Amino acid sequence: MTKTNAIKMFEDRLVRSVWDDEKEEWYFSVNDVVEILTDSTNVTDYIKKMRKRDEALSEGWGQIVTPLAVQTAGGKQKTNFANAKGLFRIIQSIPSKKSEPFKLWLAEVGAHRLEQMQDPELSIKQALQDYRRLGYSDNWINQRLKSIEIRKDLTDQWKEHHVSEGVQYAALTDIIYQTWAGKTAKEYKQFKGLKKENLRDNMTNEELVLNMLAELSATSITKAKNPQSLEENAQCAHEGGTVAAVARKELESKTGRSVVSPLNAREFFTRQIEQNDNNGFALPLENDEENK
Repeated sequence: MTKTNAIKMFEDRLVRSVWDDEKEEWYFSVNDVVEILTDSTNVTDYIKKMRKRDEALSEGWGQIVTPLAVQTAGGKQKTNFANAKGLFRIIQSIPSKKSEPFKLWLAEVGAHRLEQMQDPELSIKQALQDYRRLGYSDNWINQRLKSIEIRKDLTDQWKEHHVSEGVQYAALTDIIYQTWAGKTAKEYKQFKGLKKENLRDNMTNEELVLNMLAELSATSITKAKNPQSLEENAQCAHEGGTVAAVARKELESKTGRSVVSPLNAREFFTRQIEQNDNNGFALPLENDEENK
């Protein structure tokens, strides 16, 4: 399964989701769904009792659910997921007034994803809406979306130059971060007080731009040098990071402060700090109805 982890929202409740590129369908966390439909304080116990009273469901449980590893507060753990068809069967065993609205929601999520595959622009529009809903400024959002494009170009180059996804991608990313920011991805997240949150979603505009410069430079250098080994790709990553490191040093010499900031999005939105320049996150104005 080629999968992409995501979080979906049903009535302001989180549902961990995984998109299977091969089967072109969503898989949803069974525990999350059961908790939403039942408001149970012990979901594991509820599922055990549900399977006990519905023998047919219990007998087919292995075909309905698929254990997938997902990120949790305690690290990656396997938990049961099910596709829409499997969830419809589980919902049959749950007496809940939310069942019908949830079924409609499942159908909408699946249809929306297929529409996005046919028209990628819809994915961009959805990302814009999601970031605005969280309180990010349009200026920051534009930078973030561009950073996604640049990152994709870089990973495409890595793939073409014999770099494996996963550990090797992470190793090259660490080289880029370490070179321009002086920290690995893990150290950077710790510096910002992050756990499972996305690091780039917690970067200021300055950090985003410098990281974009580093990754864009690494992409161009990789294309020019045509590396054939992980070591050669690592050298290209280092040289790309060096370009951004030089820019960072020059900027810091002019401003007298560090570009690499401990500020994260959660802290910023909590403090409700307004910034009038382009050096960090910017909340929408209170009278901006679109962003409320």
